[in-house]
This record gives sequence, structure tokens and C-alpha cells, in this order.
Amino acid sequence: MFYSSSIESEIKKLYNSLSEKDKRRYAAIEAQKLGWGGISYIMKLCGCSRNTIVQGIKDLETMNETTINNLRVRKKGGGRKSILATRSGIDEAFLEVLKFQTAGDPMNELIKWTNLTHKEIAVGLKNAGFCVSLPLVGQLLKKHGYVKRKAQKKQTTGINKNRNAQFENIARLDTEYREAGNPIISFDTQKKRSFREFVSSGNSLYNRACYYFRS
Repeated sequence: MFYSSSIESEIKKLYNSLSEKDKRRYAAIEAQKLGWGGISYIMKLCGCSRNTIVQGIKDLETMNETTINNLRVRKKGGGRKSILATRSGIDEAFLEVLKFQTAGDPMNELIKWTNLTHKEIAVGLKNAGFCVSLPLVGQLLKKHGYVKRKAQKKQTTGINKNRNAQFENIARLDTEYREAGNPIISFDTQKKRSFREFVSSGNSLYNRACYYFRS
């Protein structure tokens, strides 16, 4: 770490108050001040890309008094549009990639997550004809309401060699029933435990079963 948390906070506040051109020049100055590792540090601190800092360094190398006075600040909303706004069908392709890789909270239909990594989602979109970056995958996940699943402390149940085949079979049956127009019932149940395990963990002595319908 190059700076204390208080200095980092001041740098971020100043950076966010500047125009686009001033941001990249300021980030470039800070990165060059820090020397080795400075670019990576400022990238993470300010949330900018390496290309932004590199362009800022180039700006500083070519600046003179005349160019400073004639600099034009781009209006809000200018610049290249995001692929999310320019490529039709990307949302549908994204949802298709996650179609059988989505789970959620049976007690709250607004909470859902996926077991796919950003890289796996990007590969799926590439196969569908959309070349996207990992940050863009993150934007798509946020746009469609996916959240990070919180880690839970629980007793391991071991590894089953047929685990993947089981889920593939579930996905196959899910598709068959959907295409036939039948309703699908999804159960989320708690694993059975011995009496001693329940007493030691302080849990109630029954299995909870929650279900919901989806069509």
C-alpha cells in the first residue's frame, strides 16, 4: 500500500470531481509519482483502466500552454456507447446462457445467483456471437438482478462422482416438461441429521421444506 486510507479517500474524492480529461491526467501524475506498481495501484484506487492512465501520460508528454488553453471537455453522454445499448439481443443471449445455471432463494423470488464464473459466461456469450469483457459480464449480472451468493458454514457432504450427471438429468427433464407445457415444482429441503447433531447445533427437530412453483 502506497498511501494511508485517509489519503486514498481524498484522492478518490478529487478524482471523481474532475472532468474526463483531467481524471486521466491526474491519475497519470499519481501513477508516475509512485513509480513501480503505481499504475496498478491507481487503477484499483480510482477504478479506471490502464489505457486511461497510459493516455493520460501521453497527454502530459504532449501538453504545452497552448494546448492547455484549448482543451475541450466532452459533454456528459458523449463518447462511444456501451455494447449493452448498441447490440440488440445481448440480454436474451445472456439469459439463455444462464437458463439452466440459475438458482435462488425459495422464500424471495427477487434473490437469484448463478454458479457460473464471469469467464464462463463470457465464453457462452461469445458462442452466441457476442464478444464481451469480464466487467461487462458484471454489468449484465447486475442489470438482471443477480447477486453474489454468501458463503455459508456447513458440514461437508463429501464428493459424489455422479453429481454433474444428476444435474444434467434434471436440466433435461426440466426442458422436456417446459416444452410440454407442464408446471415445474422445485424443492429446497434441509438434509436429514441425527438427533445428536440437532441438539448440538441448537436447531429444531424437524426438516424444513420450502417449495415454490414456476412455469
